[in-house]
Amino acid sequence: MNFIEKSPLARKLSNFVALSASEFDALRNLHKRRRSFVAGRDLVQQGQSDQAAYILSEGWVCSYKIQPDGTRQIVDFQIPGDFLGLRSVLLRTSDHSFEPITDIQAVEVQAGDLLDTFATSPRLATAILWAASRDEAMVVEHLVNLGRRDADRRTAHFLLELGARLVLVGMGSQTGYDCPLTQYHLADALGLSAVHVNRVLRQLRENGLLMFRNGKVMFGDRDRLVEFAGFDPEYLDQNGPFLK
Repeated sequence: MNFIEKSPLARKLSNFVALSASEFDALRNLHKRRRSFVAGRDLVQQGQSDQAAYILSEGWVCSYKIQPDGTRQIVDFQIPGDFLGLRSVLLRTSDHSFEPITDIQAVEVQAGDLLDTFATSPRLATAILWAASRDEAMVVEHLVNLGRRDADRRTAHFLLELGARLVLVGMGSQTGYDCPLTQYHLADALGLSAVHVNRVLRQLRENGLLMFRNGKVMFGDRDRLVEFAGFDPEYLDQNGPFLK
């Protein structure tokens, strides 16, 4: 099995399409420009208009917008297997920024190469559309999180979602996952202060639901945590290939 078939992107897309040898070849053709980026330096900046997207291979990234007053709203976190800036290729400018949280490895995908892949491999294009639609479904859920869930449930729901996403690409389990995020990252994503996040995590730990410590999220009583958070993973659509 070569690196493409084992890659997080292939694991992710295979959840929607049972990829054929020719489709793996098409994925391989997208992986021609491998690049490394250091933590803390923007990979893509808000307003940038160059015609390229990225496939994250290793490491974690956050996507964010800076408000006029200088505050930051993290839109989401990207993990291996995710596209970065896919929408900006089609809309021709990026409406938010991407910052590596850790040192990362990513593949640069030019717009022309992506469009050629769409034209020659429609099943693979459908799988990439599925991935983009799934990202949109997560953004909708994050809006519900910010608008309707209290801080405890909001945090629990978000950490459960991250766990489910990591399981899909072989980086997590039902008991937990490695997580490089700080309480400041969670605060900017969840619309809370870092002090409030600390208080929430302590309460969840004391209730035996989860522990977030030393770069690991560990679920104590996952079933009870799922019920507490009202976490229904159907929006992540991780039930196996739709197209055989």
